Amino acid sequence: MTHRFFPARRAVAVAAVLSLAGCAVGPDFKTPDAPAGAGYTVDALPGTTTATPTTGGTAQRFVSGMDIPAQWWTLFHSPELDALVKEAIARNPDMDVARAALTAAHEAVRVQQGDDFPQVNASYSPTRQQIAAPLASPAASGNDLYNLHTAQVSVSYTLDLFGANRRQVESLVAQADAQRFALEATYLTLTSNVVAAAIQEASLRGQLAATQEIVTLQTRSLDLLHRQYDLGQAAQADVAAQEAALAQAQAAVPPLEKQLAQQRDALARLLGRMPNERIDASFDLSHLQLPEALPVALPSQLVEQRPDVRAAQAQWHAAGAAVGVAVAARLPSITLSASYGASAEIARELFSPGTAFWNLAGNLTQPIFAGGALLHKQRGAEAAYEQAGAQYRGTVLSAFQNVADTLHALRTDADALSVSLRAEQAARKSLTIAQKQLELGDISYLTMLNAQQTYQQARVALVQAQANRYADTVALFQAVGGGWWHRDDVTDSTAAAGSAKAG
Repeated sequence: MTHRFFPARRAVAVAAVLSLAGCAVGPDFKTPDAPAGAGYTVDALPGTTTATPTTGGTAQRFVSGMDIPAQWWTLFHSPELDALVKEAIARNPDMDVARAALTAAHEAVRVQQGDDFPQVNASYSPTRQQIAAPLASPAASGNDLYNLHTAQVSVSYTLDLFGANRRQVESLVAQADAQRFALEATYLTLTSNVVAAAIQEASLRGQLAATQEIVTLQTRSLDLLHRQYDLGQAAQADVAAQEAALAQAQAAVPPLEKQLAQQRDALARLLGRMPNERIDASFDLSHLQLPEALPVALPSQLVEQRPDVRAAQAQWHAAGAAVGVAVAARLPSITLSASYGASAEIARELFSPGTAFWNLAGNLTQPIFAGGALLHKQRGAEAAYEQAGAQYRGTVLSAFQNVADTLHALRTDADALSVSLRAEQAARKSLTIAQKQLELGDISYLTMLNAQQTYQQARVALVQAQANRYADTVALFQAVGGGWWHRDDVTDSTAAAGSAKAG
């Protein structure tokens, strides 16, 4: 029986060889080159930023081509921050969503790869049949009422002569790559958001402390005016004006407390916690060290390092392979099939001499008319391919803009901090002098009030300028890719991609 079934197996083997030798229609995707002559700024970046003797005033260096560690947030030298980022990676549900999506994409590839092999099915069908009396019984016994047991194995195989299945697999592999880079983008966004949230919390704490300091100063001024009023040295209008100024300063405290509480809620969400779970760590700008070296990725590096660019490239690749699938659908297809089995009236007599049957068949199909559907599917796939290419170029432009905007911000942040510090120092000195002069009765209360308001604005502006330097440093690490290619918890394919980039 094996010898009689050999022609079917040999035909399938020949078909497989022919399929592998076939061509794959549609465009062959080539990795696009980095934009020629691309850069980030019209004028050359300074070697270092302005240094200022205050928190966050460290001079920073722009280092072209600098590599980035996978755990880049450790450059801020905060163990509490490191622990929160680690917790966010482990517990944030967005990471679980991205991982599951990647697993689903890989399984879709394996499903499609199954079409590269013959489809083999086994079946067993027991039946009981009654034949009408005028008809001759097909059973060997000649009985009109009989049982029939049929068991068979069938094999079918569609030749991939024009690469339809290879292009479909190629498209799904590219989509899996896009999902892999979407995972990296989720990782980068999450870690960046945790660090940014900690910095924003520190900024709010600083602004709150500055506002409370101003409330204290205003309270002292009000006490002084009350004493002077009792001595007949101050007018009641001055006392009322100072009370209004104090109330205004106090009114600024609750909004900052609300923002701080909401910021803690946002941080809890990033950590995968409920808002009623306490976070022991708290942050202050003075406890965070500003990284001195700033990475400026080369243009060729940026298109390899940015997960969103790599994902857009993979989507472009997938769209190109889909064109091949659409073209192949308009071309002939060949399917070979074979089956071998046996039928008997009694189950135990299956595969006994004379019960076997087999068949071998081939089918050639050429679409002739489908109302133009296949042609328009191809045209639609070609348009989607062009769309994906344009989206890739747009993503590249946005990536370069993102880096450029951050570099400009970092340079001006340093200058702004220097100016803010001078303004705060001058306002503090002016306020101190005004307080002493008011005690001596040398100035009007209006002059004192102006000095208080100027100091209040300068003090809060200084804290915001300090926070901007930290926040925009985080934004630069995110903009240049965040060092995901050095992670030790990625798949082999991701690590290979990172090695190719680094080489």
